[in-house]
Amino acid sequence: MSRKGKQALLPALLAGSLALAVALPSFSQEAAPSAGQKSASPQEPAQATKMLMGYVELADDPRYDEDYAYAQVPVRPLGRPFDATAVGIADAAQIGKVIGVDFAVERKAGENVEELVTTVQGWSDQGIGFVLADLPAAQLLQLADALRDKDVMIFNLAAREDALRGENCRANLVHVIPSYAMVADALVQYLSFRNWRNILVLQGPLDGDAQMVAVVQRAAQRFGARIVEVRPFQLTNDPRRREQSNVALVTANADYDVVLVADTDGEFARYVPFATQFPRPVVGAAGLVPSAWHWSWERHGAPQLNSRFERAAGRRMGSEDWAAWTAIKAVVQSVLRSKSTEFQPVRDYLLGERLNLDGFKGNPLSVRSWDHQIRQPILLSTGNAVIERAPLEGFLHQTNDLDTLGMDAPETACQF
Repeated sequence: MSRKGKQALLPALLAGSLALAVALPSFSQEAAPSAGQKSASPQEPAQATKMLMGYVELADDPRYDEDYAYAQVPVRPLGRPFDATAVGIADAAQIGKVIGVDFAVERKAGENVEELVTTVQGWSDQGIGFVLADLPAAQLLQLADALRDKDVMIFNLAAREDALRGENCRANLVHVIPSYAMVADALVQYLSFRNWRNILVLQGPLDGDAQMVAVVQRAAQRFGARIVEVRPFQLTNDPRRREQSNVALVTANADYDVVLVADTDGEFARYVPFATQFPRPVVGAAGLVPSAWHWSWERHGAPQLNSRFERAAGRRMGSEDWAAWTAIKAVVQSVLRSKSTEFQPVRDYLLGERLNLDGFKGNPLSVRSWDHQIRQPILLSTGNAVIERAPLEGFLHQTNDLDTLGMDAPETACQF
């Protein structure tokens, strides 16, 4: 293929491309042969450079324990985000043929974080600088802290805690999955847009539920909604706690437009729609749910991505899967645009203002400088349809409307 043909092909490949991480010499390091050396024969194709990225997870991760769900109903993710890397590798091969790079991923499932730290340190010594991590927040922080002196950038695929983007932020973390604050802002934007401004909040017993309630209260203040009351619920058969487990009772004796369920486990929330004391819409952990991705999204190339993933994984694509796919694509684009595979140039492009990433959700994605969260639209969906995409029309920001979702620069507690 001619040079002009390759240049024309690259934009098309980028629109659907993914790839995995960086552990190779710079493109610019291929010097001309010195005196006395023979140049490669025109008939001999240039050998592709191997480019490797890491992927880490816990082997025994309770988030994927099929027996943990109440009554054995599958309310947990149905598969690991690693499934998305198969799609990424296939798409990366297209760009790889053009730029002479062979993309690959190495997976490590550890029994504990210490084992993962040892693995990633070894990868770093080999030049692998970009690692996808499907870990809970505590383990993710342990990994990031242990690697703070290494040339390693970790992509957070699953931990939504706002503290990771705030007081507990780390310079070597990039958050692909949206935070609790981002999904809460998206949801309350929609409620305000529909004029459902009086919100009854049902709060579960977990720490994540309390975090979600806190950011919902913040979102209500930002977007002109009102929290009528926050009521606790508990999934139990104990008759002494009937008022906390019976949906009709826990939603009685209040005047509200909508019920918002803060239930990060999702076990209680599934019982709430159509069971409230009054006929009101349910949002949050059930009913209308905010998320990074949904298999029914039908715009901006999403059907093709969903189809490719379903063929590769045998299941539908979820938010964590999309996060893995997006992390891969971000690294590939950064390698391509920086014209380097060295860690520092790729990192600088990834975190810089020039990154303009197509996440198949419409608005171009980029990394916020103040907390390393990838700014992105949020999909609001029911079980089988995306109803709306946030930010909604009319919710404006002075520089980027995506920054109406989550912590803006003046609000951040992050200090790298």
